[in-house]
Amino acid sequence: MSEVVVEIAALHPEMGKTIPLPRRMSEHAAGMDLAAALDDPVTLRPGERQLIPCGFRMALPQGYEAQIRPRSGLAVKHGIGLLNAPGTIDADYRGEVRVILINHGEQPFVIERGMRIAQMVIAPVVAATVRVTADLAVTARGDRGFGSTDTKDT
Repeated sequence: MSEVVVEIAALHPEMGKTIPLPRRMSEHAAGMDLAAALDDPVTLRPGERQLIPCGFRMALPQGYEAQIRPRSGLAVKHGIGLLNAPGTIDADYRGEVRVILINHGEQPFVIERGMRIAQMVIAPVVAATVRVTADLAVTARGDRGFGSTDTKDT
């Protein structure tokens, strides 16, 4: 696993105490858990979405992005996900990190202060150059789209 430095600026004096700082929860975890920086609990009704603050700003090194992803435990137990998963935070963004949570479940879900609500994976970015062309290389799949490879061998 390679290492890169991400600078974090806490927006609340209690960051690291009642609101955990982003951190990996196991030695080989790909992502760092993000916590809700709320003054009061927020209830997500089924089908509802809310923008939840995480209480920090950050500086990513040039050539990297932060991918914001759902937490699998919240998804399987409560149907809680991220509306734009994965969300991307660019290296030049300096505002507060916030996540768009959505309740796909059947019951209201309460988000409490300090609750781990998402995970953040830091990843390198490839700077692609677009080249306009009239023809593309031919492949076996061609233009067959959604579901064209099916799920079974027939």
